[in-house]
Amino acid sequence: MALQISATNPEHPALLLALPWDVPLEEWPQEYLVPLPRGISRHVVRYAHAGDEVIAVKELAERPALREYGLLRDLDRLAIPAVDPLAVVTGRTEGSGTPLEPVLITRHLRGSMPYRSMFETTMRPATMHRLMDALAVLLVRLHLAGFAWGDCSLSNTLFRRDAGAYAAYLVDAETGELHPRLSPGQREYDLDLARVNISGELLDLEASGALHPSVDPVEFGHEIRTRYQGLWQELTRTSVYPAGKYHYIERRIRRLNELGFDVAEMQIEHSSTGDTVTFVPKVVDAGHHQRQLLRLTGLDAEENQARRLLGDLESWMATQDDYAPGDPLSARPEVLAHRWVRDVFRPTVRAVPPELRGTMDPAEIYHQLLEHRWYLSERAQHDIGLDTAVKDYTENVLPEARTALD
Repeated sequence: MALQISATNPEHPALLLALPWDVPLEEWPQEYLVPLPRGISRHVVRYAHAGDEVIAVKELAERPALREYGLLRDLDRLAIPAVDPLAVVTGRTEGSGTPLEPVLITRHLRGSMPYRSMFETTMRPATMHRLMDALAVLLVRLHLAGFAWGDCSLSNTLFRRDAGAYAAYLVDAETGELHPRLSPGQREYDLDLARVNISGELLDLEASGALHPSVDPVEFGHEIRTRYQGLWQELTRTSVYPAGKYHYIERRIRRLNELGFDVAEMQIEHSSTGDTVTFVPKVVDAGHHQRQLLRLTGLDAEENQARRLLGDLESWMATQDDYAPGDPLSARPEVLAHRWVRDVFRPTVRAVPPELRGTMDPAEIYHQLLEHRWYLSERAQHDIGLDTAVKDYTENVLPEARTALD
C-alpha cells in the first residue's frame, strides 16, 4: 500500500512529505524533533517541525486514527477547545517493507502545558483549584455540544494561561462519541470517569513527591464533580419569575454572560393563570467575551483574557474626547476599539522583547502588564502609567522568570 496523507489543508501534504515516515516514530532522528514537554499517553507521541509549524505526531492503528481525526474536525466545527487536526498518514512501511502504524497529526497548541510539566515545581492548592475550574468548563462545553469524552483526565488535557486562570483543551478524542444530545447517564459516566482518573493521577504525583502536602487526591477528584454540577445547573436550570418582572430574565442572562456564555436560544412561557413566567436557556454558547473582543478589535484571545482586555478597552474609551455614549455624534465603539489596538495594545506588547516573552501570547502579555501596573500603582498609591509598568516588568520581572524556567 502506498503512503497516503489525508489533510485538512492542501498545503500540508507537501510539508509533511519531508518527514521520515519510513522510520518508527520512537526512532525518529533528533533533527526532526522539537524538545517540548509531553504528557502521559498510551501511544508513542513526538513533536516535530513541519515547515514553520510545530506538530504533534501520534502513532495508532488506522481505524482509530481516522475516527479521532474526524471527531477532532467535528469539535473544531463546534468551536470546542481541542487540538487542531491536520492530517492522517497511512500506508507507512520501513525500507524492508515491514508495515508501520499510521499516525495522527495535530498542530501543537502554542503556550500549552501538560499537567505533569506544571507539577515540576510543587503546585499550590489555589492553582490546582483553577485547573479543576478549567477542566469543569471544558467538560460542560463538550456535554452541551453532545460530545461524550469517555476518558476525561488531566493526562488528556492541555492547559494554557488565561489571565490569572487557565483554559483547558481536549488533546485526546480517541474514546469520544458525538451525539445530538447527551442523556444524564452519559454525562454521569463521564463525570465518574473524570473523578477516578483525576484521583489516580494525583495519587501518582503524591507517590513521586510532586504533590503539595495539603492536597488530598481523592477530594480533588470529587471537586471536578462539584464544580461541573454547579456550572451545569447555572447554565441549564429552569427559572420561574413573577409575571412582568422581565428584568429578572435579563439579570439571569447577564449572569450567564459573566460566566462567559451567551444565550443563543431560549424558551419563555406564561403560566395558564398569567401569574408567572418560566424561562429556560435552551442553547448556550461559550465564548461571550471572546466574540465581543473579536468583533470590536479583531483580536483572538482566551475567555478570561478577553474579559480583561475589554475592561481595559472600556476604561481607555472613557478617556477619549470623541466618545460620548448615547450621543449620535460620538465615535463608534468599533472605531475606538481599533484605535486602542493601534495606539495602545500593539505598542505595549511590542515593547516587551521577544526573547523575554517565552510562550506567552500577546493577550497574556498585555494582561500580565496590566497586573503589574496595578501592583506598582498600589505600592505607589497613584497610577504609575502603562509605560512605566512595561519598563519595570521588562527589566525586573521577566528576566527573573526566564532564569527560573532555565
